[in-house]
Amino acid sequence: MTDLAQGAPAAAVDPAVLRDVAEGLSRPQKELSPRFFYDERGSRLFEEITQLPEYYLTRTERALLQRWMPEWVGGLAPRALVELGAGSAEKTRIVLDAIAAVSRSAVYVPVDVSAEFLDETAERIRAAYPTIDVIPVVADMTAPFALPERLPGPTLHAFLGSTIGNFAPEPAVALLRRVRERMGETDRFLMGVDLRKDPARLEAAYDDAAGVTAEFNRNMLRVLNAIAGADFDVDAWTHRAFYNRQAHWIEMHLVSSRDQSVSIPGAGVFHFAAGESIRTEISAKHDRASVEAMFAAAGLGTERWMTDDDGLYAITLAAPR
Repeated sequence: MTDLAQGAPAAAVDPAVLRDVAEGLSRPQKELSPRFFYDERGSRLFEEITQLPEYYLTRTERALLQRWMPEWVGGLAPRALVELGAGSAEKTRIVLDAIAAVSRSAVYVPVDVSAEFLDETAERIRAAYPTIDVIPVVADMTAPFALPERLPGPTLHAFLGSTIGNFAPEPAVALLRRVRERMGETDRFLMGVDLRKDPARLEAAYDDAAGVTAEFNRNMLRVLNAIAGADFDVDAWTHRAFYNRQAHWIEMHLVSSRDQSVSIPGAGVFHFAAGESIRTEISAKHDRASVEAMFAAAGLGTERWMTDDDGLYAITLAAPR
């Protein structure tokens, strides 16, 4: 597989990106932000992951949405849906179907970091839902960003796919607080949550037999080569995923297969020993108590909480407090 723009000079790289990369790669446990997974290729790889037999999260969340969205959305009758990390919005169609059943017109605001992938998603949703106005917003949801003004209410804010798990406790609360600040009294917040369970099942979901997750993990290095002119040798890194029982989260790492140095123009030269890793993602697993603690710290309160019969996953609806 060919690396994208390996070592090419990057044009107009955001200085904040370079600072973030340099800071992360200077820590004792080197880290990179999960946002670097997602160019168009990374977004497509993630969609492939959601179809894998080991990856129970997507199909379980979909079943819960199909069961509960008609009732939950029917009670709220939202006229706008703002979705963080929209991706392909395939599961979102379940929510949009429920909205279309109770509202003659509505607005859908998908928010995602990959502009090209988001444009394709917006076009598909426009074709499928002619009564819904689709206004895509390209943004990194880990930082403040602007939404269209004067969205009709009530507005349903959604954060599906258990993406809240990508945030450690303090950043998770900060994100939820930013959502809360945008909510009016009649607005609601819908979230999908992966629950704590047998670590073996969790680890299988993040290290599939087909190697798709490994390729998705390494795509981060291709993205940095493309956007920042880095010279990562993608083939010199292997994928590792394990469950941290103390922190209650999965960790994904890229492990250096040899001693090597990587140059990132504007950020520096970074040295890696054989066996040294870059942590690329955490995926925190929750229970109801931990979710309600996050909500309380962000000014939200749980109204609905539903799990599948096996207790693998939950969807929850929260109101501003």
